[in-house]
Amino acid sequence: MAVIKSNPALQALTLAALALPGLILPAAGAAEDDEVNFQYSHYEEGKRNLYNVLNNKNPIEVESVVGKARVSLSDRIKFAFNYIQDTWSGATPITTAPLAANGNRAIKANTANNETIITGASPYINNARMFLTQKFVPILIYDKTVPGKKLFRTAQPVHVLSMASPETRKQGDFTLGYEWDEAAIKIGGGLSVEHDYESRFGNLSGRLDFNQKRTTLDMGLSYTNSDNSAILDHDAETYITKKAFAQQIEKSGTMQILHGNRQDWATSLGLTQVLNKSALVQTSVAYTRSTGYLENPYKVMTIVFADPATLGTDPDHPNSIVGDVRAFLEQRPNERNQLTVGSRFIQHIAFADAALHLDYRFFHDDWGINAHTFEADWVQAVGPSWTITPKIRYYSQDAADFYHPYLISKQTYAKALADPGTLPANFSSDQRLSAFGALSGGVTINKKLSKAVSIEAGFEYYTHAGALKMGGGGEGSYSDFDYYLANAALNVNLAALNTGGSQSGHSHAHHGKHHGSHGPAGVMFGHMLDQANDVMLGYRYMYSRQAGDTLHGIQAVTDQTIRNNGCLQAFTKHCRVTPTYMDMSMHMLDIMYAPTDWLNLMLMPQFMDMDMDLRLLEGVSYNAFQDHLHGGHRTGGVGDTGMYALFKLFDTGNHHVHATLGLSAPTGDVDIKLRAMHGDDKGLLHYGMQLGSGTWDFKPSLTYTGMLDDWSWGAQFSATNRLESKNDSGYALGDMFQGTAWGNYHLTNWLSASVRGIYTVQGKIDGRFNRVAGVVDNVLVNNVNPGSKANFSSGPMDFGGNYGGRYWDLGLGLNFTVPSGDLKGNSLGVEWLQPIEDDVNGYQLEREGALSATWSVMF
Repeated sequence: MAVIKSNPALQALTLAALALPGLILPAAGAAEDDEVNFQYSHYEEGKRNLYNVLNNKNPIEVESVVGKARVSLSDRIKFAFNYIQDTWSGATPITTAPLAANGNRAIKANTANNETIITGASPYINNARMFLTQKFVPILIYDKTVPGKKLFRTAQPVHVLSMASPETRKQGDFTLGYEWDEAAIKIGGGLSVEHDYESRFGNLSGRLDFNQKRTTLDMGLSYTNSDNSAILDHDAETYITKKAFAQQIEKSGTMQILHGNRQDWATSLGLTQVLNKSALVQTSVAYTRSTGYLENPYKVMTIVFADPATLGTDPDHPNSIVGDVRAFLEQRPNERNQLTVGSRFIQHIAFADAALHLDYRFFHDDWGINAHTFEADWVQAVGPSWTITPKIRYYSQDAADFYHPYLISKQTYAKALADPGTLPANFSSDQRLSAFGALSGGVTINKKLSKAVSIEAGFEYYTHAGALKMGGGGEGSYSDFDYYLANAALNVNLAALNTGGSQSGHSHAHHGKHHGSHGPAGVMFGHMLDQANDVMLGYRYMYSRQAGDTLHGIQAVTDQTIRNNGCLQAFTKHCRVTPTYMDMSMHMLDIMYAPTDWLNLMLMPQFMDMDMDLRLLEGVSYNAFQDHLHGGHRTGGVGDTGMYALFKLFDTGNHHVHATLGLSAPTGDVDIKLRAMHGDDKGLLHYGMQLGSGTWDFKPSLTYTGMLDDWSWGAQFSATNRLESKNDSGYALGDMFQGTAWGNYHLTNWLSASVRGIYTVQGKIDGRFNRVAGVVDNVLVNNVNPGSKANFSSGPMDFGGNYGGRYWDLGLGLNFTVPSGDLKGNSLGVEWLQPIEDDVNGYQLEREGALSATWSVMF
């Protein structure tokens, strides 16, 4: 390690390498500082070309948040924890079919003027007929179903799109390590959970340093066990052939659930060599063996059954073979062996104060895929605190041996069912197994705000195309699409907070002397920074749950009452469904800065996710409208963004009063839709499942805090006032007022306990969704009217009068502040809110409770 530290250029080189995302191997002998990191990313694909129908489906979008913490439990014992949450939704290919099969059926609807328009496409891949020549080549056919337009359905492949409802994955993992002078070992594990997929994993890794830490050997071993419980697409499962997986499919009510288990063993070996004061090289090799259910349960293969005996049986096509188009769940091999070999070269360029990163990876598996990845990054320092990293990446892969856009089988469908051996053992049309290339370019900008804090933002744009495959022979242009990835990150070096250049210890001590510790974790804007140029960074997690009885006012009601009265506020006479539970989670960053000793500015971005489960009310039989019960509903993504100014009004040391004036910007989506079912657009998802208010909101508060010896106390009045009468979706959430008071007792100099009372009142929703069956080109389609099948509002959660009310809660909390050491000044808080009484508007689920947890540090 001394060799690296003795050379500033090489130290800068290794630090620059570690700063880049995606680095697999650590720099030789590099020590990892204690730190906390928060990241957000947004991935979005471009729309696919469907050729003969309008593609108005939103493409796949993924919102991700990542939280990381690494702390030293002692000089040699290190602990790290990571939390990852992804939410995705949008249209994705379910299969590929000949355009002649008409897999993307046009969705037609009537406008308010009774005009018929095509609003989009719905997947339909059953019992379609197409015609082939005697050499089994699909024939061009004029499509008479599109009036006034000469359109030929051809052999051209096209992706058949199916809409994916919002889904959320949550993953937590940890590592615990021990470090010697020239070696280290780590053990770790984690859990990744989705609604239909659960994965458990463990890992063991080690590091050995040689040659005065110029050479480092890294080793790793991991095991993953995953269970799949996929609810088959209710839009398609009735006409998908599932015979090969009949023993794995469970019927649960109206749902068909495909179960499967897979196991993955992986091992890796890496070598890092410092070549000289300005360069190092890394090499790695990794092997993974996967066994079990390796299919994607949401992908199918289109098979055209072209029995030669049908030649001439259609009078309109006497010289053609009649093709019977069917869909089968894809079938992949039940094992996969994968080998990856990688290398990286890093060169510090002294005269430019920059570093060049060159990477190459080769991938090979026994499915027939060979892939190459080339990357180049230029890490450029700009001044003392900025780093700009442009990058370029090229990827190319061969197709899997069993990949086909679609299959033509020279037999009848009935014969294939009777003798599955007449079909290939394995087949898939998943585009990720096709031959293609991808070219991307991007830039990452890093700004060091202080010795301890840095922020980062990046953008990368990708082009995915068959023509980009190395050596040619890639998939056709029908599969081409573009996508982009944008990300932002905040990094806090905990070790640097208590070294020179940080005022963390001083700020916190001054704050404690001024008006006691932080208030309960559930209180926002409960304190101020006291000195000009102070900064506070924090993370806040909030969770709430509704479950149990449905209330009307303060009384529990029966299903019959909900059915008869819960949906009378609009067009339906009876409710069909009701929630069984609703969970809400919020991740929020607290970023506070004090330009003066009497004014604080605060920014609070947030990330939301909600999960609602529904059930049929007693006395209601299943019908097509209840298909949306399958798996409940989930949403997630960026919520509204808060911007606040805190003003000190009164301060005598033991007593403090400040006011907060805030605006909430409508950055959260309020147009999340129920997925289309059976070709029908079902409109917007329930009000409570949208990610924001959709309006600009004024959020004032007045806070008093006091302290005496080991006691502290406080009170706060806060409000939310909607500044607009309705949002873009036609409604506005009700205004809200809250009053709270608390007391806090210091059990020790680092631990305190709190008790709090809260009263909240919120108005009902004003207005209603301005679209139920969707809007196309600013034309309201299937505008709500009594008796319309598009009138899909089906439960109390679909009506604005069933929101808001009056609520009483009791809060119990603990606050912990690290009194000394490298983490001195870090504060943690937790509070549980227990509902005392609910007096709801309309018909709503009762509340079970809410949890708040916070971390913050000032410097």
